[in-house]
Amino acid sequence: MPISEKTRKILWGRSGNRCALCRRELVVDSTCLSDDSVVGDECHIVSGTRLGPRYDPSLAEELIDQPENLVLLCRVHHKMVDDQFETYSAGILKTLKRKHERWVSTKLDDQRALPPVRVVRIKSNVPTRLVRLTSGQDVLNVVSGGHAFSFDHGQPITQDEVELIAGFLQEVQDWGDLSAELGAGERVKAAYRISALLRDLEGEGFYVLGGRDLRRLEGGEGPPQPWVVTILQVARTCSLQIDAARSHALPLAHEQQADV
Repeated sequence: MPISEKTRKILWGRSGNRCALCRRELVVDSTCLSDDSVVGDECHIVSGTRLGPRYDPSLAEELIDQPENLVLLCRVHHKMVDDQFETYSAGILKTLKRKHERWVSTKLDDQRALPPVRVVRIKSNVPTRLVRLTSGQDVLNVVSGGHAFSFDHGQPITQDEVELIAGFLQEVQDWGDLSAELGAGERVKAAYRISALLRDLEGEGFYVLGGRDLRRLEGGEGPPQPWVVTILQVARTCSLQIDAARSHALPLAHEQQADV
């Protein structure tokens, strides 16, 4: 009688995808040329065949392929325990299996005890005003090093406005994603390209506003880390009220509630 799919799931789940002796992971990740490789075996503690290792005629046949009589091992240790069955008796293998499954359970419990990962907004860091961005360099300074984007825009009236706004925001997001890898020369080219997009928007009656919201990523393993959210807003010039004292400072369209 072959090992059932349910039994396999129980065995691999309780063993945590690791060898009960060396705790090596038993699935090797795929490569660009090959699929994943399974290097683990579902090994019988008591063999079901008379000449097999640790054969015990007193064990009922229907129990041979049950989880209690199986241990998950890498292929090196599978061969070792079967070749050296007098050293690795059924009692020893059951003890090793029990200790390993207890270790896996403890590790998983430790993981569950970790605080949940969350991004916390910090009240003092929440921008109350967005600044008009007048050059590609201004835009790059806002989007570079950001971990997330918060984009907003006025309602497009024509299909041309849809394409103009969508193309600008998508290209700026792409440059933001690549910012850490841009060399000095590439930044110059990116800034020049974005400046041209800004001129196109301004020609159609739109300004671009921006800011950065420095939040905190906490929970999980390790200490809290900064989490930068890039804010960009494409707004119609006729809908904005310019602050006379600071000609480039404009009100934030929709301020969100801070967490702390």
